[in-house]
Amino acid sequence: MEIRLHAEEVERRILAPCASFSSATMGRIVKEEECVVRTAYQRDRDRIIHSKSFRRLKYKTQVFTIPEGDHYRTRLTHTLEVAQIARTVARALRLNEDLTEAIALGHDLGHTPFGQAGEEALNKLMEPGFRHNEQSLRVVDELEGGKGLNLTKEVRDGILNHTGPTKPVSLEGQIVKIVDRVAYINHDIDDAIRGGVLDAEQLPRESIEILGNKHRERINNMVLDLIQTNYNEPTLIKMSPAVQAATDLLREFLFRHVYLGTGARREEAKARHIIQHLFYKFMECPEILPDEYLERTKTDGTQRVVCDYIAGMTDRFAIKTYQKYFLPVSRVE
Repeated sequence: MEIRLHAEEVERRILAPCASFSSATMGRIVKEEECVVRTAYQRDRDRIIHSKSFRRLKYKTQVFTIPEGDHYRTRLTHTLEVAQIARTVARALRLNEDLTEAIALGHDLGHTPFGQAGEEALNKLMEPGFRHNEQSLRVVDELEGGKGLNLTKEVRDGILNHTGPTKPVSLEGQIVKIVDRVAYINHDIDDAIRGGVLDAEQLPRESIEILGNKHRERINNMVLDLIQTNYNEPTLIKMSPAVQAATDLLREFLFRHVYLGTGARREEAKARHIIQHLFYKFMECPEILPDEYLERTKTDGTQRVVCDYIAGMTDRFAIKTYQKYFLPVSRVE
């Protein structure tokens, strides 16, 4: 018996009836021969982990732009935290852990350099706008390796709908959508306190009384609530009303005190300046784009390709490229 077939049989025996079974996937854009060892979702997870887009997340900002310190989150550490928490919830609910992990690992592949500042800058420059979840799908469908990763439809749907008003079709994708928020709310608080932007005493008392005063307590209580609320054959993944309200209040607090107009964003005007000037430079001189991007302007158009190129940059590569084109270089012999 093929190892994959055995793994699919194990899924049918141990997962809940409402889980997404890898043997019943909706398939890929381009049909492929199945792997003899890995299930479809395991294969998707591996493709994402081995992608260049995934490796670049290491040098992309989460909240603090070019942070001074080794313990601040990056887009990669955020992604790993989402994957870990989401897997815990999926396992407890007897849902497909491999699908959950694949969606979590791929959900931010399209994020820009400089975090929210970079996304805001490209959103203003692009017509009809820029959203990182749509760019993440574009990465896995078309850009990575020049032809995309050809992932299953369930993973692609989870990546596209991990943020915004729509919901993923799978319960596993819905877990990632909620856990993404659980992760960034808590680790952004942790980083903001470390960076001197927040004091723990400032956190809204109504939220803290329900979720806990410490980072570990809050995550634990949110995860337990997700598991307990959805334990009996859920049709929609959700938090309990009390925990949802406490979480929303904490998120609103972060927007007021961290994400908007604080020390955490003191470098963001510079970040937006870099993105804007790189965009205009490549639009005016597309011939300086790397060859593989220049070739794609013939089919996708210059603006789309310039956006793809800049969105894929790490913080440090964007700065290096800006320096190359806009800052003088010493020529002293």
